[in-house]
Amino acid sequence: MNSNELFDQIRRKRSFLCVGLDTDTDKLPRHLLAEDDPVFAFNRAIVDATAPYAVCYKPNLAFYEENGAKGWTSFEKTVRYIRERYPDILLIADAKRGDIGNTSKMYARAFFSQNLVDAVTLSPYMGRDTVEPFLGYEGKWAVILALTSNPSAADFEMLPLEDGGRLYEKVIDTSSQWGTVDNTMYVVGATQARMLGGIRQLVPDHFLLVPGVGAQGGSLEEVARYGMNRRCGLLVNSSRGIIYADSSERFAETAAAKAGELASQMAVLLEKYL
Repeated sequence: MNSNELFDQIRRKRSFLCVGLDTDTDKLPRHLLAEDDPVFAFNRAIVDATAPYAVCYKPNLAFYEENGAKGWTSFEKTVRYIRERYPDILLIADAKRGDIGNTSKMYARAFFSQNLVDAVTLSPYMGRDTVEPFLGYEGKWAVILALTSNPSAADFEMLPLEDGGRLYEKVIDTSSQWGTVDNTMYVVGATQARMLGGIRQLVPDHFLLVPGVGAQGGSLEEVARYGMNRRCGLLVNSSRGIIYADSSERFAETAAAKAGELASQMAVLLEKYL
């Protein structure tokens, strides 16, 4: 999937919603625990309920890897289900990989050679060779951590440089030369929305993956105001605010309603800023 195809889906659905599948076994509705694979049963119901509004799903690998081989099986079943039922929806593995040489090549092969996902989140702090192997697959994306929402992001990302800029700006400016707008996007936390204007000067045409709207307190309006470009250029992620909005047997219906509310707000913002 390239950036034009992604934008076509955004226009078609009038939404730039990414649903995060941070599926915590401790938070699953109790009635699902009798299933052979409760995680997959939960994910399948959430996906079916939210697919009319979502242009992207983002499984967070930590929530699957903590269950060992069984968790990886749940992840594979989830992404293959989405591939079969909703092939136009972008799939991002939130894995935050970041290594060099053959290790990076193996990470890229693990996610892309079997067409499990369309994109992988990456830490760029070991340099170009941590990202480059992921750019060698046509139609696939490297999603580079740029400016995150966590409190300790200031420990490194916000460090001032001698030229007056910040370290995260140097990361964006340098890494934007490695790929293209069709295979590279950036993670920018919603709680950093006011900095999106400056980031847009560095990467005016790239897509930005923006977590932190909803449960983490980020403002969708501010994200759109400062971050939207002429092709939207945003994938705004919501996880807990959608998938854990209800723990009863009606959890999927509630998730659909929450996703629909966000998508309705996004439709208004697309009309306003595009």
